[in-house]
Amino acid sequence: MQRVLFLVSANNGLTQRAALTLRDAGYSVRTAVVDDDTSIKRAVAPGDFNLIVCPFLKARIPAEVYQKWPTIIIHPGPIGDRGPSSLDWAITESEPRWGVTALSAVEEMDAGPIWAWRTFDMPTHLMRKTAVYNGPTADAAIECIVEAVAKVAQAGFEPTPLSLATRPIKSATVRPLMKQADRAFDWAEPASTIVRRIAAGDGFPGVLTNIGQGRAFVYDARIDESSEAEPGTVLSRRHHAVRIAAGEGSVWIGYARAKHQDGGKALKLPATAVLNAPEFGLDIDELPVERTGAYRNIGYQRDGDVGYLTFDFYNGAMSTTQCNRLLRAFAYAAAQDTRVLVLRGDGPYFSNGIHLGTIEAAANPAAEGWANIKAINAVCRAIITCTNQVVIGAFTGNAGAGGVMLPLGADVLTARADTVLNPHYATMGLFGSELHTYTLPRRVGTQMARRLTTDCLPINASGARDIGLLDEVGPREQAAFDPWLAELAHEYASEHRATKIMNDKAARLTEDAEMKPLDAYEHFELGHMVQDMFEDRHGFADKRHRFIYKL
Repeated sequence: MQRVLFLVSANNGLTQRAALTLRDAGYSVRTAVVDDDTSIKRAVAPGDFNLIVCPFLKARIPAEVYQKWPTIIIHPGPIGDRGPSSLDWAITESEPRWGVTALSAVEEMDAGPIWAWRTFDMPTHLMRKTAVYNGPTADAAIECIVEAVAKVAQAGFEPTPLSLATRPIKSATVRPLMKQADRAFDWAEPASTIVRRIAAGDGFPGVLTNIGQGRAFVYDARIDESSEAEPGTVLSRRHHAVRIAAGEGSVWIGYARAKHQDGGKALKLPATAVLNAPEFGLDIDELPVERTGAYRNIGYQRDGDVGYLTFDFYNGAMSTTQCNRLLRAFAYAAAQDTRVLVLRGDGPYFSNGIHLGTIEAAANPAAEGWANIKAINAVCRAIITCTNQVVIGAFTGNAGAGGVMLPLGADVLTARADTVLNPHYATMGLFGSELHTYTLPRRVGTQMARRLTTDCLPINASGARDIGLLDEVGPREQAAFDPWLAELAHEYASEHRATKIMNDKAARLTEDAEMKPLDAYEHFELGHMVQDMFEDRHGFADKRHRFIYKL
């Protein structure tokens, strides 16, 4: 049996998904987060493996490591592409197709012999780098990893030298690290150009630009209509985003991070919070508020007897304000004369629970954390107690912590294949809430619920279905999942089926409440959260701080 060591820069959704995929195929996998020669040598010291795989690792592998063990690098670019900013360049230069390559580690970065490769069409509509990374790039990477690992065991197989390999993407070449000078734009440029540059740097590192009298890194950009204002003028706000005039059109900025003159670290936060600082010379609170426009992260659509409530919160983080907005939207959707209400995501993440960034930035983080957890609990309670609609929860992207628990009160829970769920809180020093002490045992049993919340391990969609956490798993490809979900929703919308589910749910809620009211579950959870947030019994403040600042 192959024993695989994953060397990764971060144990994120992609690396977790890759490890779970190999384990499902019968391989042994250990993952180590590394960033330099010392940490790499420490990771390989146990020698409990016979193959090293490095999915999108940023650090260089020492020669003494790749000369001793087969070491496969997974590079987010097609054959012939080399450099640390592959996706950034591909998005910036509007590449129509891109790829992923599995190659041997050698002295020269990204120049080793080829084990496997895949190409894919870039999305026809502009997507943030994080969405491209977690979508088609991740899918291609998993296929490359599975193929390459299988080939290691094939007698006589030799990877193809780069000089002899076919290059399916002719534009693939050696590209340098993309610097801020390469990303820079002028607000007099068309909005489409500006948004593309911001999309290419989204997630990390952002694009540094002038706003008002200050400078900030900007993220989460969207195009809107033109205005008569001077390019660079901050025009209006909607929720937490601001609209800025461009040469052609205007640009919504959802998130920003201040560039301090003293070089101090700053948080990536909702744009209105960042730009309201004195250094920008803007009175954000006095800006006109737009009730409609291109910037939206909650939407509702109806298709006959089925309503779809869709949300897309940046990086899956749900602030107090966003939870309150989602609660109002859920109440509106639940009040419609449909039989089925589908709650689904619309971004690279479904949800990661409460917003650690806004909590960290608050004048009183404990108080903000408390408000945030109570707000997300209100959404969970609305889902659990909705008896006039069949509620279908759909994990359309990875989820973690409270984001996994959020839809557990739905009547039917679905996910795209290979979605990764992290149903635990302990790594952040929290007991957690979201009424999970009621909903999670009902789905998986008390013993499994305890394991999921204490072992702190990820689980993929198929594994979640096997233990009852999910009811259905749909296709991986979004284009196939959406019609699959629509068909499923309409099946549940038949009058007889929907009526029975709603009646059974109402009866069960009444019976459960007689045994133990829903308030009692929440009071129990919040009793723990008081200690975690206000007394910091498990180091939530420090763990949150280190996570937010990537220390």
